[in-house]
Amino acid sequence: MTQTARTILHVDLDAFFAAVEQRDRPELRGKPVIVGGGGPNDRGVVSTASYEARVFGVHSAMPLRQAGRLCPHGIFLPVDGVKYQAVSREVMAVLRRFTPLVEPISIDEAFLDVTASRGLFGDGAAIGRQIKEAIKREVELTISVGVATTKLVAKIASDLQKPDGLVVVEPGTEAEFLAPLSITRLWGVGAKSAAALREYGVRTIGDLAALPDDLLVRRFGKYGAAIGDRARGRDADPVGDRDAAKSIGHEHTFDIDTSDPEVIERTLLGMSEGVAGRLRDSGVRASTITVKIRDTTFRTITRQRTLPAPTDLTDPIFRTALELARPEVRGVRIRLLGVTASGLGEPDQAVLFAAEADEPRRRRVIEAADEVRHRFGERAITRARLVGSRLPAPFERDPMTPVDPRSMATTNGSDEAAPDGTAGEELDEIDPEIEPID
Repeated sequence: MTQTARTILHVDLDAFFAAVEQRDRPELRGKPVIVGGGGPNDRGVVSTASYEARVFGVHSAMPLRQAGRLCPHGIFLPVDGVKYQAVSREVMAVLRRFTPLVEPISIDEAFLDVTASRGLFGDGAAIGRQIKEAIKREVELTISVGVATTKLVAKIASDLQKPDGLVVVEPGTEAEFLAPLSITRLWGVGAKSAAALREYGVRTIGDLAALPDDLLVRRFGKYGAAIGDRARGRDADPVGDRDAAKSIGHEHTFDIDTSDPEVIERTLLGMSEGVAGRLRDSGVRASTITVKIRDTTFRTITRQRTLPAPTDLTDPIFRTALELARPEVRGVRIRLLGVTASGLGEPDQAVLFAAEADEPRRRRVIEAADEVRHRFGERAITRARLVGSRLPAPFERDPMTPVDPRSMATTNGSDEAAPDGTAGEELDEIDPEIEPID
């Protein structure tokens, strides 16, 4: 390995939620565990399935009812977000012993740049083995690791020999490694993009790499140039040294579709409260709020608005979410709601734009409430309007969102699966600029 080549690792915990449950409950080991709901008749989708359940065809984003039909003896468990987040922090702490350049991209995976660590720990393969051993010994979980010179190739490599895999792609062999793989493994290529590429005879990444750049640009614009580079293994994107998501969100699927304004507003308030709390825990403020609404016919829209000033407080997030949602939910039975905060700013940047609501007394009260929650649990203190509500514990990042923001760069939107298994490109209607509601 040349000293000029980067060494990038992608670390991915195997069947993370299910593996944590099997670790903590020995009677579940070797059995088909499906995490995502309390039973096969629940609404919602599979968050994670153990490898024993995957034998029956169960996979992430599949409706729970379908999973129940495929795997009638499956053990269905609710999502325990608090526990999974705690385990994730343990794993990330192990990773940071090998390099400060760790970029978590979801609760169960991260990129590492270990280029500067080779003199201390050995080459990429040696570091990958040491990380695998440390996590198995200290956290009692298995991981799969991809080693390459780019984030793109390392991510694809980590997925090829799961579970407990280690795949190394040597410098200079990136294009050769990618060539025989299906085009759908490439970031930014989903069902619709793949169908368009098949018009040109493209079925593998190598087929795409062989197409002339000018043809790709004429057909797909800048997106065509980007996927052409990726198909050849080119990816100069650096590994960030941050532990911050690009967005923080919460979605909730109702047990029974509802048109009750009070239920809808209370759900939006609960999600806004959770999102605001996690913004504060992360030390960031958000400048953009997005709501997602799915009705009983599965029609899905998203609406978003930029705030006058970045915030980490519940009230401005809730007011904005409510204003965006109200016109879309009148007289409609709603299946799913979501609230997401994005445009996250670093604390020292965000504080320059502090809003009026950030006056010292209010913030002291909020910080005191946060401390109570941290010590005694999320439900130890809550708003009166939320007493009795049972929203599921949220995640720092929905496990079904794309692994990298560039995977959203399709011609017509996202090809990625939405949290309930539907195709976002076909359902989501993005309207980034909404006029104020009269």
